[in-house]
Amino acid sequence: MKFILSRFKPAMLCAVFLCVLFACSKQASEVHLTGPTMGTVYNVKYAPSAAVTAKELKLQLDAELVAINQLMSTYIPDSELSRFNKWQSSEPFLLSSETLFVMKEAKRLGEMSDGVLDVTVGPLVNVWGFGPQNKPEKIPTPELIADIKSKIGLDKFSLQSSSATKLQPYLYVDLSTIAKGYGVDRLADILISYDIHNFLVEVGGEMRVSGKKLSGKPWAIAIEKPESYSRSIQKIISVGNNAVATSGDYRNYYEEDGVRYSHLINPETGYPIKHNLVSVTVIHPSSMTADGLATALNVMGKEKAIELSEKHDLAVLLISKEKEGFNEYTSPKFEKIVTIHE
Repeated sequence: MKFILSRFKPAMLCAVFLCVLFACSKQASEVHLTGPTMGTVYNVKYAPSAAVTAKELKLQLDAELVAINQLMSTYIPDSELSRFNKWQSSEPFLLSSETLFVMKEAKRLGEMSDGVLDVTVGPLVNVWGFGPQNKPEKIPTPELIADIKSKIGLDKFSLQSSSATKLQPYLYVDLSTIAKGYGVDRLADILISYDIHNFLVEVGGEMRVSGKKLSGKPWAIAIEKPESYSRSIQKIISVGNNAVATSGDYRNYYEEDGVRYSHLINPETGYPIKHNLVSVTVIHPSSMTADGLATALNVMGKEKAIELSEKHDLAVLLISKEKEGFNEYTSPKFEKIVTIHE
């Protein structure tokens, strides 16, 4: 799906059912605003407010998302990030505070995950056929993979107070792993600025909720069962005032000569992941952070994901595909803050 403004290449597929979130009830309830953005759609639900009309609020939400696209999309040729990617110089490149904020969080999460979350991995994603050119004409050779790996990495750029500096002139940064989450946080900030504290914000499956519905019930979020051949619910949860992000490789892949190639590329190996961790859900106050962590944990596999989540006290739900079916792991933090609906 393409949107005329731009799109961020989805790093993960939507793992929630919006018919659960935006209750398919005929009863009038919250205000519901929606529109296209980042190759997907956004949805905002909130308790009516006298501070701003729905029309005025939608104009502000749309303008904010357009601005984020113009800063961080790799699909807009003259976006700020696109211009940085074309910058083949070791001189500092001036960046907006917004783009620097997201790049700094991307680098922090990358270092936290020992380089597994790597926003410079785009050339590998592209050569494996999950970039703008889609499926490659042939599977890349080990020599090509090794050559690309030598030119990527979080150590290939540095960040200053108002600029970024490339240490490798052809470095390509793609913020799609956390940009949708950042967009969710910015929309939430706009709602809060009008003293709206009962809301749900969602962009392409990345979500943040606050307060309760008008009915007094908590926002209920359905986590999708990680199956490529059907759409069903694995679990319904409430998360308090937090964000929810889910990463999975069970829909975005292709097969060649009987081999399955996932869209999730491990920057350590240069190859698509092959382990049995099929879905990761992260709960965190920041949608941007949850977005990046969900991808990182999914790439690293179950054992390392458990280790990282327990080391940093992360609220996570991991689903692995075993011979006997799907197995779940929930971290202590997840069990503490999440309510599961039977």
